Amino acid sequence: MEILKPYRARIDALDDKIVDLLIERVGIIREVGHLKAREGIPAILPDRVTEVRERAAARAAARGLDADLVRRLYTILIDYSCNLEEEIKAEIEKAA
Repeated sequence: MEILKPYRARIDALDDKIVDLLIERVGIIREVGHLKAREGIPAILPDRVTEVRERAAARAAARGLDADLVRRLYTILIDYSCNLEEEIKAEIEKAA
Protein backbone atom coordinates (compact mmCIF):
# COMPACT_ATOMS: atom_id res chain seq x y z
CA MET A 1 0.00 0.00 0.00
CA GLU A 2 1.68 3.10 -1.29
CA ILE A 3 -0.08 5.39 1.17
CA LEU A 4 1.70 3.67 4.09
CA LYS A 5 5.16 3.85 2.53
CA PRO A 6 6.32 7.10 4.20
CA TYR A 7 5.08 5.89 7.59
CA ARG A 8 6.80 2.56 7.18
CA ALA A 9 10.03 4.35 6.28
CA ARG A 10 9.81 6.44 9.45
CA ILE A 11 9.08 3.36 11.56
CA ASP A 12 11.98 1.49 9.93
CA ALA A 13 14.31 4.40 10.69
CA LEU A 14 13.20 4.40 14.33
CA ASP A 15 13.60 0.62 14.54
CA ASP A 16 17.16 1.02 13.26
CA LYS A 17 17.85 3.55 16.02
CA ILE A 18 16.30 1.28 18.66
CA VAL A 19 18.50 -1.63 17.56
CA ASP A 20 21.57 0.62 17.55
CA LEU A 21 20.76 1.75 21.10
CA LEU A 22 20.24 -1.85 22.22
CA ILE A 23 23.65 -2.75 20.78
CA GLU A 24 25.19 0.18 22.67
CA ARG A 25 23.40 -0.89 25.87
CA VAL A 26 24.65 -4.48 25.53
CA GLY A 27 28.19 -3.16 25.09
CA ILE A 28 27.91 -1.36 28.41
CA ILE A 29 26.39 -4.48 30.00
CA ARG A 30 29.44 -6.44 28.84
CA GLU A 31 31.72 -3.88 30.54
CA VAL A 32 29.64 -4.11 33.71
CA GLY A 33 29.72 -7.90 33.55
CA HIS A 34 33.52 -7.88 33.50
CA LEU A 35 33.62 -5.37 36.35
CA LYS A 36 31.17 -7.38 38.45
CA ALA A 37 33.13 -10.58 37.82
CA ARG A 38 36.40 -8.90 38.80
CA GLU A 39 34.92 -7.31 41.93
CA GLY A 40 32.79 -10.29 43.02
CA ILE A 41 29.52 -8.41 42.58
CA PRO A 42 26.46 -10.56 41.81
CA ALA A 43 25.04 -10.30 38.30
CA ILE A 44 21.53 -9.80 39.64
CA LEU A 45 20.95 -6.93 42.05
CA PRO A 46 17.18 -7.03 42.73
CA ASP A 47 16.93 -3.44 43.95
CA ARG A 48 18.64 -2.18 40.81
CA VAL A 49 16.42 -4.36 38.60
CA THR A 50 13.34 -2.78 40.15
CA GLU A 51 14.84 0.70 39.96
CA VAL A 52 15.65 0.43 36.24
CA ARG A 53 12.29 -1.09 35.30
CA GLU A 54 10.23 1.37 37.34
CA ARG A 55 12.24 4.38 36.18
CA ALA A 56 11.53 3.44 32.57
CA ALA A 57 7.85 2.77 33.32
CA ALA A 58 7.46 6.12 35.09
CA ARG A 59 9.12 7.95 32.20
CA ALA A 60 6.81 6.19 29.76
CA ALA A 61 3.70 7.01 31.80
CA ALA A 62 4.71 10.66 32.14
CA ARG A 63 4.97 10.87 28.35
CA GLY A 64 1.71 9.07 27.58
CA LEU A 65 3.05 5.57 26.86
CA ASP A 66 1.63 2.46 28.51
CA ALA A 67 3.79 1.86 31.61
CA ASP A 68 2.90 -1.86 31.68
CA LEU A 69 4.17 -2.28 28.13
CA VAL A 70 7.47 -0.68 29.12
CA ARG A 71 7.68 -2.84 32.25
CA ARG A 72 7.26 -5.98 30.13
CA LEU A 73 9.88 -4.81 27.62
CA TYR A 74 12.32 -3.92 30.37
CA THR A 75 11.75 -7.23 32.13
CA ILE A 76 12.92 -8.98 28.95
CA LEU A 77 15.81 -6.55 28.50
CA ILE A 78 16.96 -6.84 32.10
CA ASP A 79 16.67 -10.64 32.10
CA TYR A 80 18.85 -10.74 28.99
CA SER A 81 21.35 -8.37 30.59
CA CYS A 82 21.59 -10.36 33.82
CA ASN A 83 22.02 -13.61 31.89
CA LEU A 84 24.77 -12.03 29.82
CA GLU A 85 26.55 -10.83 32.96
CA GLU A 86 26.32 -14.34 34.43
CA GLU A 87 27.75 -15.82 31.22
CA ILE A 88 30.65 -13.38 31.34
CA LYS A 89 31.31 -14.23 34.97
CA ALA A 90 31.26 -17.97 34.19
CA GLU A 91 33.67 -17.51 31.25
CA ILE A 92 36.09 -15.52 33.40
CA GLU A 93 35.94 -18.07 36.22
CA LYS A 94 36.51 -20.91 33.74
CA ALA A 95 39.53 -19.15 32.24
CA ALA A 96 41.09 -18.54 35.67
